[in-house]
Amino acid sequence: MNARILTTATLFTTFAGVLAATPADSQLLTMVMPDAKVIAGANVDSAKKSPFGMYLLTQLQSNDTELQELIKMTGFDPTRDVDEVLVATSTAGVRATGLVLARGTFDPALATLAATKGAVTEVYNGVTIIETPDKEAGIAFISTSRVAAGDVPSVKAAIDRSGSTSSLPQNVLTQVNQWSTNEDGWVVTTVPLASMLPAGAAAGASGGNPMGNPMAGVMQTVQQIAGGVKFGNSVVGTLAIQSDNAADATQIANTLQFFVNLMQMQSQKNPEMANVAQAFNIGTKDAIVNITITLPETQFQQFFQMEKRATGGAEPMVRGGRK
Repeated sequence: MNARILTTATLFTTFAGVLAATPADSQLLTMVMPDAKVIAGANVDSAKKSPFGMYLLTQLQSNDTELQELIKMTGFDPTRDVDEVLVATSTAGVRATGLVLARGTFDPALATLAATKGAVTEVYNGVTIIETPDKEAGIAFISTSRVAAGDVPSVKAAIDRSGSTSSLPQNVLTQVNQWSTNEDGWVVTTVPLASMLPAGAAAGASGGNPMGNPMAGVMQTVQQIAGGVKFGNSVVGTLAIQSDNAADATQIANTLQFFVNLMQMQSQKNPEMANVAQAFNIGTKDAIVNITITLPETQFQQFFQMEKRATGGAEPMVRGGRK
């Protein structure tokens, strides 16, 4: 089995931002690590009903050779068999590890099929884990409706937690339920942003690198970030940034508005970017910065394409193996 096939499971994160307005699956939440720093959700069923969601699914199917190889080897097709995805990590940085949990329709016999085609397998607590040859990444079909993927220790821990009561703090569960119920897509962080920044960024924020990212300093005051997206004739994205206090929130809002103004100044060179800039609305309420962006679905697709070109393709948030 190709060493990179199992890392394809992390591509479920592509759908994080295409979630139905229903609470996150409670059984998936029981498998999330109690110290998760970032939790995001996706409902592939909803994506199939949304023009932009279908666009994302089409992009994933047509552009990812690893996904095609996984489908060919096992018959398991995430774009067809998966209904909902939950992504969680308790680490940060380029080598972040964690879990991709999915609800859908699965055939546990896929593990046996993969083994006959050369996959490395391990039975843990009665569940077969299909692993990469280096045994760093794995995917486990826990039942006919639940699957877990990620680095092997995280997958084993998820198997141990499955079927129990969620060990997430109550305030985190409240946030998850709020955003997953009211938005079509969501992501929640549970720790201050500074704790997830690379060491260099933190040094720049504290004055060690005055020529560094101008956002680094103000972002040191961020305690939590939560966001969602809602689909319709227009795509409405919402972001709530919880800061230390009202003064810090105002500083963050002013800094963000400065960058939006710079985008608007590029209207002659880049009309698409100017349209995006005009769609932003930034305000504050007490210590929270509220940001909304409203775009027709066609323009949102253009924005997504612009970001993809600018970054060379988005990196998955959770990795199951070495980079």
